[in-house]
Amino acid sequence: MGHTARGERDLYVELAKASIRRHVETGGTLEISAGGRLVSDGSAGFDYSELLRERAGVFVSIKKRGELRGCIGTINAVKGSLAEEIIDNAVSACSRDPRFGPVRPDELPDLTVSVDVLSGAEPVASAAELDVRRYGVIVSKGYRRGLLLPNLEGVDTVAYQLRIALSKAGIREDEDYSVERFEVVRHDIGGRMG
Repeated sequence: MGHTARGERDLYVELAKASIRRHVETGGTLEISAGGRLVSDGSAGFDYSELLRERAGVFVSIKKRGELRGCIGTINAVKGSLAEEIIDNAVSACSRDPRFGPVRPDELPDLTVSVDVLSGAEPVASAAELDVRRYGVIVSKGYRRGLLLPNLEGVDTVAYQLRIALSKAGIREDEDYSVERFEVVRHDIGGRMG
């Protein structure tokens, strides 16, 4: 999955930032034309057409002064394009993460944004096939499902990674559950909102 960066700017991050700014300041949602340009946005000059040709699960993470402020995503693509996936998850991360209140306009200068594009998940037979730096995990038991992205600060062991994912899913450690792993391409260049 390629991406186009301009100097210290990244298309994925720029689209997420523009989506967050639009939603926080106006309550609106960005739209992308068939030609790949944003319809009336504040980041003119970017051609997002390559993001219209791809589909993937995406997580948008927002931090405020280094602390998590919102993170929402999709394991698999649910929208028609990667661009739509980023826009929807950026809006959700800033306004619908149940752990936090909606982002306020006065917080925007203190925020940084990253976009993780997920590869397809694959089942694993044992924890030996996991690596907290390289792979994120998805744990499942029936309808309960929990996900944790890879390479997170403070998550240094597979056991801890699995424990967090299980807790998010509401699955006890002594239950039988399945584990899948996935890789991400993390986009965080130029992620500062201010």
